[in-house]
Amino acid sequence: MTRKTLFNWLPFVVFGLIFFTGLRPIVLSAAQRALLATGLWRADAPVAPTTPEMPVLATSLTATSGLQLVSADGVPLNLNKFRGKAVFVNLWATWCPPCRAEMPGIEALYERIDTSKVAFVMISLDEHPDKAQKFVRRQGFRFPVYYPAAPLPAPFNSQSIPTTVILTPNGRIAARYEGMADYDTPKFQAALEKLAKRQ
Repeated sequence: MTRKTLFNWLPFVVFGLIFFTGLRPIVLSAAQRALLATGLWRADAPVAPTTPEMPVLATSLTATSGLQLVSADGVPLNLNKFRGKAVFVNLWATWCPPCRAEMPGIEALYERIDTSKVAFVMISLDEHPDKAQKFVRRQGFRFPVYYPAAPLPAPFNSQSIPTTVILTPNGRIAARYEGMADYDTPKFQAALEKLAKRQ
């Protein structure tokens, strides 16, 4: 086999290795994360609670909203526990490259923000919770991860992930964003902190 023939086959071999060995989500998420970091991909999150990008919608979240979640230990979560806090809800899965790409930014936001005023509810849609737990541990993420215990109600149900829903301290939906976004920005953090002060 000549060098030229080997060189011609190399892209197919690399593609095959990435696609068939399970490296696809890792490679795609790394590429998407690089696009977010360089600004070549403009995926800005909604920015301010008082602007059209983050209006307070009329939807009110109550105990009967139907959102039933459990922790990795099987402990049920009632979102009423977070009354008085803004809530950052993100639907994701380990097999979703855009989800994986935005997670380092979400983790950075989680580490910086005052969690006594803003709660994070990361909802894994993986079929097996242990897969999500292993991924989160391996990446060193500290945000809390929950799992659906029943079908997701309309405000949280989405045909695409990642999907992020921001709740006001009184449980109303302030914003809903489908797709990958960069939440690790001073502008978004300030908007979330401002929202946390509203009752």
